[in-house]
Amino acid sequence: MNTLRLFIAAPPIHPAAAWYLADLGEFRGKQELYTRQSPQRLKVLREHALIESAVSSNRIEGVALDASRVRDVLVAPKPLFRDRDEEEVRGYRDALDWIHRESAGISVSEETIRRMHAMARGQIWDAGQYKEKDGDIIERYADGSERVRFRPVAAARTGEAMASLMADWQRCLDEAWVHPLIALAAFNLDFLCIHPFRDGNGRVSRLLWLLQCHRLGYEVGRYISLERLVEENKARYYETLELSSQGWHEGKHDPWPYINFVLYILKMAYKEFAERVGEIAAPRGSKRELVLAALVRVPGEFTIAELEQACPGVSRDMIRTVLREQQTAGGLNCVGRGPAARWVRKR
Repeated sequence: MNTLRLFIAAPPIHPAAAWYLADLGEFRGKQELYTRQSPQRLKVLREHALIESAVSSNRIEGVALDASRVRDVLVAPKPLFRDRDEEEVRGYRDALDWIHRESAGISVSEETIRRMHAMARGQIWDAGQYKEKDGDIIERYADGSERVRFRPVAAARTGEAMASLMADWQRCLDEAWVHPLIALAAFNLDFLCIHPFRDGNGRVSRLLWLLQCHRLGYEVGRYISLERLVEENKARYYETLELSSQGWHEGKHDPWPYINFVLYILKMAYKEFAERVGEIAAPRGSKRELVLAALVRVPGEFTIAELEQACPGVSRDMIRTVLREQQTAGGLNCVGRGPAARWVRKR
């Protein structure tokens, strides 16, 4: 049962969703104003978001990239990969770049979804191919126990389910069943419940999220990483996904926990975008601002390597410069020396 079809009968909009939509409408109204400011800052934000999104989206799925390899893998024109993880992270980055450059001409279709999967999975043997075997989504615990979190659509019905989802998406937009952002979140929920690929569904869902945002005119994902915000709220992401998937097959599920989560992430992205571009005058340096913003997000005690992970793409020299400035200003203390040194935020 596709979530999108629940809105054919025009049910009441959840109160929280209504508030989110009002805020997002206001942010979208200011979007053009923000993007006319400080071209150099916007360029830095785009480059940073591209790297941050590739790292975060893969890390959510347990595909990690060493901080020391970020520039070699994600910035170099023709990188040399050390393992499959690096290949997949770079593939995701290339898919992001494709969406940012050509979103106006990329349709939301099965062909597009298969191409996204092929890119994000590093051209593995079943890249771009729907699953051939049934498989439950299993949650495993530290004590070795496990449980079935969700049973996706069977492999034999995957093609039919995906074709139906594509048709429902287009009809929903054409016939205005519901606000397009709610439709986007409902589509994302349905895609994850169908779970069309053997692996890589989460990453493809986030690429689709970005593409649909661009096509609907909400372009904050060019400058602020939606994937990083999802990673920072990963527990809530999985919690709302599980809540909204219960009873999905029977059409008795409650989609609002997950829909509201998607709207929340978009609002947080626009809020951060406004803080970085719309309401900050005379920047001292865009790279420096990225490090300062990362310092707010890291724990009260951290290493340089941990700070690097929070602002990928910024050189270690720049990070050290900002840390020394903060230390001189009395905001940080350094405990120890060398790679094991820890930086502590003063109260």
